[in-house]
Amino acid sequence: MVCVVHVNLPSDEIVGFLKQELQIKPICEKLLYQRVIQQTSAEYGIEVTPDEIQSEADLQRRNRKLESAADTYAWLNEQLISSDDWEAGIHSHLLQKKLAQHLFQDQVESYFAEHRLDFEQVILYQIVVPYEAVAQELFYQIEEGEISFFQAAHLYDIDEQRRLKCGYEGKLQRWSLEPTMASNIFSAKVGEVIGPLHLHDHYHLLIVEEFIAPDLNREIRQAILDRIFGEWMESELNRFIYQHD
Repeated sequence: MVCVVHVNLPSDEIVGFLKQELQIKPICEKLLYQRVIQQTSAEYGIEVTPDEIQSEADLQRRNRKLESAADTYAWLNEQLISSDDWEAGIHSHLLQKKLAQHLFQDQVESYFAEHRLDFEQVILYQIVVPYEAVAQELFYQIEEGEISFFQAAHLYDIDEQRRLKCGYEGKLQRWSLEPTMASNIFSAKVGEVIGPLHLHDHYHLLIVEEFIAPDLNREIRQAILDRIFGEWMESELNRFIYQHD
């Protein structure tokens, strides 16, 4: 039973709604992931201490600007959880983090060396329009100097947020891009208009502001660790399901 604004919602009603919304499978998968993490951590003797939970809780409070106990309890009530629920979630998060580090921390540098190109980065601008003729006309106008790439993005892109940012997509890693898009981007020159590319029923024009060489910094280390751990989790989940089939 969960109480929302003084209205009690039975657990079976919540589960039924999740099924209707096709959300039950990902939640069940997360529960199974948690079982795998708990079981494997126990095998390796990995534990989370009360001090570690307290430190993480303090960090989350600072990040959420929960300056007093009253602020914290008000936030917990908004999330429909108790302090015990919150601490249990922190425990699960820290246990996963410690297990990933224990299993794969020593593999990060070799993985980076083998997949170095995946971690090339680019500062990218993009225009996405629904029709090839529009994309082609914008390409010609930009090439002829009749309109700038950024003006065209502001006027014609289908996405409101991208229009407001004049096409700015941000700093992206190569592995996060569609293979066709990545190939075209990383074979282009800075400032060159790329496209139109036909992807997912839309037409894309792109321009690179800067290429950033791979660097094994803290952010990339964590991304690699997350990727290796995610691949391992998929394999372990399949094995876990097979054992209990």
